[in-house]
Amino acid sequence: MWCRGPTIAAVIDVDEDTFDELVGAALDGIPEDLGRMIENVAVTVEDGRADSGLLGLYRGVPLTRRDAGYGLGLTMPDRITIYRLPICARCSSRDQVVEQVRITVVHEIAHHFGIDDHRLGELRRA
Repeated sequence: MWCRGPTIAAVIDVDEDTFDELVGAALDGIPEDLGRMIENVAVTVEDGRADSGLLGLYRGVPLTRRDAGYGLGLTMPDRITIYRLPICARCSSRDQVVEQVRITVVHEIAHHFGIDDHRLGELRRA
């Protein structure tokens, strides 16, 4: 997920363990019916660069593109990476970090379901 707002020098620092817990809480907040449909996905946290606008990244094969051959043989899990430092650099309070983590996790999971950035933008405006 690319941040469209201005990035500023980090004004809040959330330590790695706390940030991991925030990502876990955001994942736990996914509605149960959607959570059951998330398949073969590993979610990780990396520091990233504070001056980067990249808050999260999905790498994998979205559910909408998987065919009958998917999973035959060795299939690596899809990966969602959430970047701690760019999120912290964008936020000025812990509450803002919590909200931005939630937004970013949901955004990247949406990509797993095959929703692209253009459609996510439409959904946000609706």
